[in-house]
Amino acid sequence: MAIVEVRDLAKTYRVFQKKEGLFGAFRGLVRREYKEVNAVAGVSFSVEPGEIVGFLGPNGAGKTTTLKMLSGLIYPSHGSAEVLGHVPWERADAFRRKFALVMGQKNQLWWDLPAQDSFRLHREIYSIPPDVFDRTVGDLTEMFEVGSLLRQPVRELSLGERMKMELIASLLHQPQLLLLDEPTIGLDVVAQVTIQKCLREYNTSRGVTMLLTSHYMRDVEALCKRVLVITHGKLVYDGPLSGITEQFGRDKLVHLQFEADGVPTDIERYGAVFEREGPTVDLRVDRAKVAEVLAAVLDRHTVLDVSVQDPPLDQVIARVFEEGKARHAAANA
Repeated sequence: MAIVEVRDLAKTYRVFQKKEGLFGAFRGLVRREYKEVNAVAGVSFSVEPGEIVGFLGPNGAGKTTTLKMLSGLIYPSHGSAEVLGHVPWERADAFRRKFALVMGQKNQLWWDLPAQDSFRLHREIYSIPPDVFDRTVGDLTEMFEVGSLLRQPVRELSLGERMKMELIASLLHQPQLLLLDEPTIGLDVVAQVTIQKCLREYNTSRGVTMLLTSHYMRDVEALCKRVLVITHGKLVYDGPLSGITEQFGRDKLVHLQFEADGVPTDIERYGAVFEREGPTVDLRVDRAKVAEVLAAVLDRHTVLDVSVQDPPLDQVIARVFEEGKARHAAANA
């Protein structure tokens, strides 16, 4: 049975249109004009137990709005969703004890108090037995390597340390579903890798299902085998992470290493130069023409090394977003 089951879920906001100038302001007092904005425009997907699913999209695509509907924070305009056997926006106590929502830009810990005091507050909110609470705190602080920081005021912690404490607070009641909205935003690479490692270990040891949004492709590549891609409120891809390149990546990167000073002066005839350093050149070549280009280069020039690979995933994702933006603009023209 799926942990999350979403069918044609949508959220539309009615937004006031303010006119420019003094006359427009007075006119707005008498006759207000509105427009409808589709934050989410009918998405459908399901998430199986134990999965870590990436939820990708540009700013304003509808990712956070979807997570808020799945957590019951806002009501949908239409459509249905069942999360852990509950309708989220009915906000049943039994449902709220089964999931956790972590937003990288929102704090749930008291700023001037040590994290352990906030943890005790969570223990009371979720009625966690003292022995279970102590054991869980011990396990999580060991996993996240923050045991020595529990008595330190949250405001004195680094951004990475605070994020670890936020995650621990969200896991104290042992949720079955973890909704993560930009959990590593603003963190340096070392802190990102640490958070990724802890989330992966927790998923492996506890089987917790996770739905993750992130603008850092390192997060997605490190944690997710499956991704959902949303643009302008519509789901445009649901499948394995590797399949994005196959479906949307029209080019291949051909890596060529020539002899010193042996790079052809007309190298651009074979493909768009993606990167060049000394005698080494990376060409962006249409997938269908790779064999033809390689044959032409090897026939005319001395090549010491050659390899063919997919372009970086973040570039492919950016292209998906751009194409979605273009389609949206054309549909509304």
